[in-house]
Amino acid sequence: MSLLTRTLSLAASAVLASSLAVAPAQAAAVEISPPGANDWSCTPTAEHPYPVVLVPGTFESMVKNWSTLSPYLKSQGYCVFALNYGETNGVYATAPVADSAQELAPFVDAVLASTGARKVNLVGHSQGGMMPRYYMGFLGGAKNVNQLIGIAPSNHGTEGVIIPPPEVLEDPDFTALGCAACADQQAGSPFMQKLNSIGDTVAGPSYTVISTVYDEVVIPYNSQFLAGPARQVTNITIQDKCPLDVFEHDQTPNDPVVHQIVAHALGRSSGPADPAYQPRCV
Repeated sequence: MSLLTRTLSLAASAVLASSLAVAPAQAAAVEISPPGANDWSCTPTAEHPYPVVLVPGTFESMVKNWSTLSPYLKSQGYCVFALNYGETNGVYATAPVADSAQELAPFVDAVLASTGARKVNLVGHSQGGMMPRYYMGFLGGAKNVNQLIGIAPSNHGTEGVIIPPPEVLEDPDFTALGCAACADQQAGSPFMQKLNSIGDTVAGPSYTVISTVYDEVVIPYNSQFLAGPARQVTNITIQDKCPLDVFEHDQTPNDPVVHQIVAHALGRSSGPADPAYQPRCV
């Protein structure tokens, strides 16, 4: 454990413990879908044949993480689905990442069965942009995925400290309080070594990564990028497109520029986002 991690953890562990004590009731109260998501009667169109599955990040619920992107994609004509996963002590997306991938698998199966689609597009934030790679690489999920779009994904872990938004929890001692997903997402962790032991990509799906230079959680920000051929992988830095965009890690799913890039990537007939695509800077 680094000095920074130890300092933050010791200062906040007591506060986090008290928060976790009441979290189960709170989690149960917010088990609702974001606007536009989880209409199980939705039928994909010829224009948008792949349903979109939104995968939240660490500490996030689907309704909070996708409150703006979900209705945006629904308005574009997509069948949109979202899930909560990895609940530990009432806090979402904190279980071991490999276990969370085991929860994603049957959800994707249910979406395919309900919609009749051959594949899905996965859009994930932070852990949610990385965890599907385990599903695709180790659980046989690649055959079910057309494209993975990662928004500030922790693809190679972080050299910083994974800190939840202040309205959720104070800075935790992850080891003592059981956020296995946080430990998994540290750069060089055993989980990260296994995840990337097979390479950054697997055959079949396309990959689009969207990152911000102002990311203060998954650092360095360019560690989020994936290595792969241009026909399969596109890495986009938001500020290369819109230099005045100041969105950071937690709020990237709410960035109108990110919304446009996601919609562009989803709208491609094949392959990842076009690296030359220019969103409207707002």
